[in-house]
Amino acid sequence: MSGKGAAVDVARGTDDETDNAADNPAGSAAGDAAGEDRADVLIVGYGPVGQLLSVLLAQRGRRVTVVERWPTPYQFPRAVGFDSEAARILASAGIGESLEKFTEPARDHAWQNTKGETLIDHVVRDRGHCTWPEALSAYQPALEAALIEHGETLPELRVLRGYEAVGLADDGDHVTLTVVGPDGEKTDLTAPWVVGCDGANSLVRSGVATTMTDLDFSYDWLICDVRLHEHREFRPNNLEICDPARPRTAVSAGPGHRRYEFMRVPADDPERFGTVENAWELLRLFDVTPDNGVLDRHAVYTFQARWAEHWRAGRMLLAGDSAHLMPPFAGQGMCSGFRDAANLAWKLDLVLGGQAAPALLDTYTTERRAHVRHAVEMSVGLGRVVCMADPAAAADRDAAMLAARKRNIGPSAARRSVVRPLVDGLLRRDGRGGPAPSAGQAAPQWRVSREGHTGLFDDVVGTGFVLLSGEDVARALDARQLAFLESIGTRLVRVVPADTPTAGLGPRDVVDVEGRYLPYLAELGALAVLVRPDFYVFGIAPDREGLPALVDDLAGQLRPVTAPS
Repeated sequence: MSGKGAAVDVARGTDDETDNAADNPAGSAAGDAAGEDRADVLIVGYGPVGQLLSVLLAQRGRRVTVVERWPTPYQFPRAVGFDSEAARILASAGIGESLEKFTEPARDHAWQNTKGETLIDHVVRDRGHCTWPEALSAYQPALEAALIEHGETLPELRVLRGYEAVGLADDGDHVTLTVVGPDGEKTDLTAPWVVGCDGANSLVRSGVATTMTDLDFSYDWLICDVRLHEHREFRPNNLEICDPARPRTAVSAGPGHRRYEFMRVPADDPERFGTVENAWELLRLFDVTPDNGVLDRHAVYTFQARWAEHWRAGRMLLAGDSAHLMPPFAGQGMCSGFRDAANLAWKLDLVLGGQAAPALLDTYTTERRAHVRHAVEMSVGLGRVVCMADPAAAADRDAAMLAARKRNIGPSAARRSVVRPLVDGLLRRDGRGGPAPSAGQAAPQWRVSREGHTGLFDDVVGTGFVLLSGEDVARALDARQLAFLESIGTRLVRVVPADTPTAGLGPRDVVDVEGRYLPYLAELGALAVLVRPDFYVFGIAPDREGLPALVDDLAGQLRPVTAPS
């Protein structure tokens, strides 16, 4: 069950984004709240989503101040993996080269019943649509360390550790965030925008005053993080045991780490369920004992299924667990938070720079809420299968799933895509107001080459808006359109075949070394495809005549405050 991270830790009453335990040694804040220039964006919470969002904004030159109540990072994992798209987002934040140090391909994922019969058997592809593996198992503390270390290299990013946000006001042209520092003194911080990455008990969400949709799906699970003394080859690497007497899970949590999870059943004594003695008793089900492993952490988590209906009110925004909580069964808790950060960062950047009106930020809720709702509902659907504690109902489930597997229809149904195309928001529209052909699809990524450098497209070309074509399309656009594209940092890229002579390459050309991009354009029926900075397609131009209208459509929807001359 890769990605069990969107949860509330009832053992300590903390949440996924700010689950920094009191047993961490005390540290000093990484900055002083007083006497600093005003920030462009305030972020409350420095868990993985707050870390990613702060880096994505600071890389764009935005002044970011983060407020984190815990003095030091939490040293144990909550989530244990992410998908191909999340890996691409993390790479765009500058830590792509670090990922292999604390991740491994998820490899496979199986569900078994009490008898050990396989209900679902899914092989995880080594290459997803972003070239990164379809799913990666990860050690979260190392992931956070990489994001924090990279953030420390960005002069525009300031992190105030040991500062607790206690008050928030939207003053019309700015927000005021009141914080209490390590010395107990209150300080007011101001910025045009504030983003709450402060988890399930979010202060910022109380300011947004949003209603929540709650699917009322909640179970207690005992989470055990283990390091085994000797290497074992796990087949399958990720396993759900759908046993009504004790639903349980064993998954990779990154190189050298394993995650074991056990659902609390009616026969359990709630007071004893979360004890270390009970943890070791349950771990014996997987042949894990104090003689062959170290129990790094155990905690009882209560999973929830809920999302905010509104992710923005005035100058206040939500991301990550402050906006949504989901069961772990689709592995999308942390992934969804990363998609929030990727969607929000470039939109805030354009609004701050005057290249877009503030109304652009309303598309953040529209786009992300639809994705999150689908992920939560899918997670609940899978969870209802796994968490079935009635023996008769479980027997019926097993019979149906075994029959489906025999007919070779089970795995495809179980592995339907968690993430769907965007259906509303900042997209090219058709004549009926819906998404135009290909608009809203996740753009793939393959390897290309330019000037002797071969690598993933984002590493070779860079990130931001991309106008991708098999031709030099600049001649089809007038000076005003080209100025607009330049003002929002668009990269014009011509993809050429692998056998193109070097002498024929221009500064905008990249070589399609895998032979994938040109067929992709042909499949879309596109002369050019305009890709957003979060790697979703804004729209396509089928021919040179349609290209100016595509660019003008994006400009019109952004409604820049100061149009390029």
